[in-house]
Amino acid sequence: MTKELRRLSVIMLFMFIALFGATSWIQVVHADALIQHPNNNRTLYDSYEIQRGAIIVDGTPIASSVRSDDVYSFQRMYPDAEIWAPVTGYFNPALRSSTGIERALNADLSGTGASAFFASIERILSGQPQRGANVVLTLDAAGQEAAYAALEGLQGAVLALDPATGQILVMASTPGFDTNRLAVHSVSDANAAYESLQDDPSNPMYNRAIAGDTNPPGSTFKVVVAAAAFDTGEWTPESTFPNETSYTLPGTSTPIYNAWNGACGPGDTATIADALRLSCNTIFAQLAVELGDDTIREMAEKFGFNQGFETPLESIASSYPRALSPDRTALSGYGQGDVTATPLQMAMVSAGIANDGVVMNPWMVESVLGNDLSVQRSYDPSVFQEALSPEVAQTLTEMMVDGVENGAAGNARIDGIAVAGKTGTAQKGDEQPKVLWFTGFAPADNPRIAIAVVVEDGGGQGQSGTGDGIASPIAKRVIEAVLNR
Repeated sequence: MTKELRRLSVIMLFMFIALFGATSWIQVVHADALIQHPNNNRTLYDSYEIQRGAIIVDGTPIASSVRSDDVYSFQRMYPDAEIWAPVTGYFNPALRSSTGIERALNADLSGTGASAFFASIERILSGQPQRGANVVLTLDAAGQEAAYAALEGLQGAVLALDPATGQILVMASTPGFDTNRLAVHSVSDANAAYESLQDDPSNPMYNRAIAGDTNPPGSTFKVVVAAAAFDTGEWTPESTFPNETSYTLPGTSTPIYNAWNGACGPGDTATIADALRLSCNTIFAQLAVELGDDTIREMAEKFGFNQGFETPLESIASSYPRALSPDRTALSGYGQGDVTATPLQMAMVSAGIANDGVVMNPWMVESVLGNDLSVQRSYDPSVFQEALSPEVAQTLTEMMVDGVENGAAGNARIDGIAVAGKTGTAQKGDEQPKVLWFTGFAPADNPRIAIAVVVEDGGGQGQSGTGDGIASPIAKRVIEAVLNR
């Protein structure tokens, strides 16, 4: 009998240990996931009594909560809503829906995350009302406002970074929309507003800076191709190619031309430096074929192509596909064919060059603050990859400065400031309006901002719009706003 009791005791001990381990795993390891689960009604109802924290830029809330006279206790408010919509997103407890920072940092803003547990206990014991944490962003208010104003009436986006840290300074997208309409507690009103935005052909709910429909980057991608060439050590800015008025894509009878249908400057040959300055498609198509798609793709991926980023907002991946045929490789040489990019990605290209060849991970949350303004959590810069040597980065900087001062990106010039830049005018189809681009950084000798601008639908000018005519002045306006603070 004693033997059987001992065996039963051992079995019960193991069962107790297993039960203890399982409950500990659920309550400790999976605690935050369970708290934030959308079907956790207890957490949801508890959150109604908590004043949601503010989202702050330059010391000013761009999203905050005020008392409401309904079951939800608090109403979310967004001053200057359209300017900040791609950043804040919206929060609606009635619909149980949210986007943007409201969604990505919900655990902090709502005060329901596991990290808020001890703060909640302290507030309960002290008799103070429970509140969510405040989220401080890295964005620059002056730059954001300038970007939105410059994009007025256009479908487009601006994304700007601090090259040295990867901090996002500007994330603007137009047309904008009023997030307050989606935050109302009337389910019917909120649904009507959502359906109206969804039916709008201009897609105002797209965050074109990091998502939406990606576009061919056009001639801004020539910077990546030039970087790939110089990185091999086989080419320099003075390397030359035959200078004809057209170039026939390999294996086809299809000719391509420069934007002006002429040669790349005078002479029977043209240098890579002149081809970047003047933005010559024929030369970069030849260079791309000589490099091969593998070499170009490897360089593109060093800048971040073919992967998404969490800033914490999720960006879609820009694309440089594998196994391109020679004719498609030639097209990729000037950012056409199968290459697509977001403004975030092209800003990262310029930021990497500006930062001596080191590409930083993009991020936009500086810190999470408690109600007493104590820092609950902060974030630090991190390196994504070293794309280039400092020497190659300096060479590209000089070429991009020449492009602004003496070449195809002249509308980005700023008196007294050396701007490095590259324009792009891309085709999405033979009859479709062009996509207009600018990417660059400033000041070139001490970079503080790297930027990318995209304008869709030809900037309202169909196929006659150009990157320098429309995108460059937008970039100039944002750069000035950030540098003049």
